[in-house]
Amino acid sequence: MPRKHRIWYPGATYHIMCRGNHRHDIFRDDEDRIFYLTTLRQAQKHYPYTLHSYCLMTNHIHLQLETHQLEVGQVMKRINMVYAIYFNRKYHFVGHLFQGRYRSELIEKDDYQLEISKYIHLNPVRANMVERPLDYPWSSYGFYMEEREDALIKTGKILDYFSPPRVERYRKYVES
Repeated sequence: MPRKHRIWYPGATYHIMCRGNHRHDIFRDDEDRIFYLTTLRQAQKHYPYTLHSYCLMTNHIHLQLETHQLEVGQVMKRINMVYAIYFNRKYHFVGHLFQGRYRSELIEKDDYQLEISKYIHLNPVRANMVERPLDYPWSSYGFYMEEREDALIKTGKILDYFSPPRVERYRKYVES
């Protein structure tokens, strides 16, 4: 049976989730996480996209990603391929790193944009890895709390849903 075609248009935003095959870890140390973040940055140069939120868990990844010129499948194929090659070489791993195709959900409503960002940032709290989202170093929540952006993460679109003081209102929204 053929796969369902993903809806795409320039500016489409998705909640993307990639899980390790058999729920195995895809990040074994901080070096792996740094490499994945570097891979995300490098992919932006070739496949322009905006990353609004992310969280790198031990055995899965959450991304809130907005495409510009290419379908999300092309972007994710590049990211996952580069990371899988790195992981397989480093750990002498054979076989599939990721459990099937990544999952993606099109985000079309403003309130859902906020809900997904909150969900992504609370993932390590719900997994009992940390008490507060700011305590987890492998998510974009710290960028939001400092109201800063870099080449990888853009906080403006989500923070623009809040009136000043935007950061404090977003923090209350996420942590309440």
